[in-house]
Amino acid sequence: MATTKRPTSPHLQIYKWGPHMALSILHRASGVALGGGTLLLAWWLIALSSGPEQYAQFQTCMASIYGKIVLMGFTLALMLHLCNGIRHLFWDMGKGFEVETTARTNILVLLGTIVLTGIAWVIGYGLV
Repeated sequence: MATTKRPTSPHLQIYKWGPHMALSILHRASGVALGGGTLLLAWWLIALSSGPEQYAQFQTCMASIYGKIVLMGFTLALMLHLCNGIRHLFWDMGKGFEVETTARTNILVLLGTIVLTGIAWVIGYGLV
């Protein structure tokens, strides 16, 4: 049997880095971050059901600067995953693969993430 040299797939040094690639990586990373955020949500529910002392401890932790950074990261990850997920739904229907459309939706995903995160924080702190 003769062996033929199979073509190799291009690697990261060949591909041109672009916003679509960054958003793809961020979409996967935000999914992982949401998994960690689920643990935060579980901690909140456990503290809530455990009594006022444990809930006060949770509130103190989340009210600190580090807690707010974690909450901001969780909110950003949630909104990015939501906006990019909506775009993926259109891609699943076979729409939006044109280069111009992809470039526009890159911007829409980023703007949507920022706007929705801002709205969530304004509403969250407006109700407190």
